[in-house]
Amino acid sequence: MNRHPRRWLILVVLCLSSLVLVIDNMVLTVSVPQIAADLGAGAQDIQWIIDSYILVFAGLLLTSGSLSDRFGRRKVMIIGLALFGAASLVAAVADSPGQLIAGRVLMGVGGALVMPSTLSILITVFDDAERPRAIAAWSAVAMIGLVGGPVLGGALIAHYWWGAVFLLNVPVAAVAVLAAVLLMPESRGPVRRPDLPGMLLSMTGMTALVWSIIVLPRDGLGSPGTLGPLAVAVLALAGFALRQVRTDAPMVPLSLFRDRAFTGASFSLVLLAFASGGLMLVLTQYLQFVLEFSPTDTGLAFIPLAVASLACNAAGAALGARVAPRVTTAVGMLVIAAGFGLLATLSVGDGFAKVALAMLVLGAGSGLGMPAAANALMSAVPAEHAGVGSALNDTVQQSGAALGVAVLGTVLSSSYTREMPAGAPDAARGAVTEALAEAAATGDGGLAAAARDAFSTATSVTFTVGGAAVLVAAALTPVLMRDGGGPAGAAGGGVEPAADSAAEPVG
Repeated sequence: MNRHPRRWLILVVLCLSSLVLVIDNMVLTVSVPQIAADLGAGAQDIQWIIDSYILVFAGLLLTSGSLSDRFGRRKVMIIGLALFGAASLVAAVADSPGQLIAGRVLMGVGGALVMPSTLSILITVFDDAERPRAIAAWSAVAMIGLVGGPVLGGALIAHYWWGAVFLLNVPVAAVAVLAAVLLMPESRGPVRRPDLPGMLLSMTGMTALVWSIIVLPRDGLGSPGTLGPLAVAVLALAGFALRQVRTDAPMVPLSLFRDRAFTGASFSLVLLAFASGGLMLVLTQYLQFVLEFSPTDTGLAFIPLAVASLACNAAGAALGARVAPRVTTAVGMLVIAAGFGLLATLSVGDGFAKVALAMLVLGAGSGLGMPAAANALMSAVPAEHAGVGSALNDTVQQSGAALGVAVLGTVLSSSYTREMPAGAPDAARGAVTEALAEAAATGDGGLAAAARDAFSTATSVTFTVGGAAVLVAAALTPVLMRDGGGPAGAAGGGVEPAADSAAEPVG
């Protein structure tokens, strides 16, 4: 098929659309203190300001992917961008925690409409030969947002007010909408009736699952607050799977999971996201509590990881044309495991040099492994299900990252408490933030030193667990992932969809 003449400009728009979502979530991390002070937000308010977005986003991903296949991927992305921009404006001018939470909920809806559409449009615009490079560029956006988000957020807060971090989204979303209208072709899958019961079950199940993962570190696995949502998630997702098997117009074709490339790539992405989510949680705290970096400096500290990831994204894309995805993915995972191994040797007196070296190694592994796994997953998805396939990719990574934060966060917390001296105050033994606050208030240098030593040891234990998870994935990936691409008619092969789908090329 003929390649779309504006495909690289389209890729820029897709990356811009993804970037605004990534940066928004990262800038929020440095905005919390100012939001709490200006709006009088308590701890529970802050928790909902952060969690409301991810709950809505995760719950709607599969449904939005299905809607994009049915009604048009460009159309759904434009609606999502417009909603995200409008919701950002609501958040920027909010004068109460409730208004800000409402804005974040609407932003989650918009983000869920945008994210699956970006990847599904990408794989319909680029053919098999160019798709690895395009996916590598799309994947690199996360690393740019990872570093740029906290730095940009810190600069905006220093010169303006916390609402500026949300206001920034409005012009970016507007530019992306205009470019999408002018540049992008429309594509959709075959017209089929919507699977309303499937949508309801998937939204309920994914929201309950993510909620149970969020509250797990705080309440523990045996608490009603964790077990209740977990039971709802199991029942709803089991009902969803049963519905997909029995209906003649499934929202998610479960036959995808019979493809070894798809299931193997999904497994690899879950464990990669698990390790990456835990990495960000633990390393961010280590930089601030042990090395005493400011939030902005913490964002800048991730530059080695971002640079290495971007460089190896390009190398991995070139390698992907000659080497099987399972090999590239497994090699990337081994490199990531080596980075975790370096981090596991950290001690209080090491400074930043060893952290920077570990970040270079981690970035190299991430740049090699994650785009290869994502490309293998998407190459196994039929063209008519490109939106749902993209949503599955996003759901897998979101779920893995949330699970990594929960599990590795629990390992970190329990290890810290175990390493703290028995005679330390109870609050100080429960959290390093409490210990450092108590030490600052009382001038107890010994307590601060003990807290930093305990936290450093706890990070080593946590990085060891994360590295072990990646090693398991590296060992299993060559077995689970099949060589080669997807089935005939897999997504990718030009902008013209299958004969029974409706295409409306623009320009």
